Amino acid sequence: MGSLSPVHWMIVFVVLVLLFGAKKLPDTAKAVGQSLRILKRETGKLGDEDDAPAARARTAPVSPGAEERLRVLEEENALLRAAAEAARRNEPEAR
Repeated sequence: MGSLSPVHWMIVFVVLVLLFGAKKLPDTAKAVGQSLRILKRETGKLGDEDDAPAARARTAPVSPGAEERLRVLEEENALLRAAAEAARRNEPEAR
């Protein structure tokens, strides 16, 4: 009951020819091949679209407002670090 023998395949082929006709079988095979190519191309595009937002985010230019905000945050960070360092120096050492 495993695979089909060559005789079985011939019977399947004859039934297909009788059902669809000799003219429609090549056209049907061509249509199935085109459909598979389209499916393969579209599924490939889906994978490309998933990567696109991340790529756009990496290459997006930074607006001048964002650069200014970053500079201000870095200055605030430096001031807070300096204040924390000064507070640590002024604390009596706990022993």
